[in-house]
Amino acid sequence: MNENEQKQQGLQIELTPDVAQGEYANFVIITHSSSDFILDFARILPGLPKANVKSRVILAPEHAKRLLGALQENIMRYEHEFGPIKLANRPNDGRTIAPFTVGKGEA
Repeated sequence: MNENEQKQQGLQIELTPDVAQGEYANFVIITHSSSDFILDFARILPGLPKANVKSRVILAPEHAKRLLGALQENIMRYEHEFGPIKLANRPNDGRTIAPFTVGKGEA
């Protein structure tokens, strides 16, 4: 459903202040069954032995495919405006967001 169709049907979306704050996630685990895709968004922090799941989103396969298309379109728009998003294959390749190694934390 595109934006015009949503306006014609009068779809209203409420974004409460607590949800508008968002949750930072730098890791996602994706699993699926025959009827659902499950996305567990987690936050990995240095010095902590485990990642905490901050949000779980459950999608029907059709919605998951629509999400994939929407992400692809938005990444293309982003790269058109800001340049390519670089993915490093090795640590120390100038990556701005990298997985943390598990070790002792330092302050």
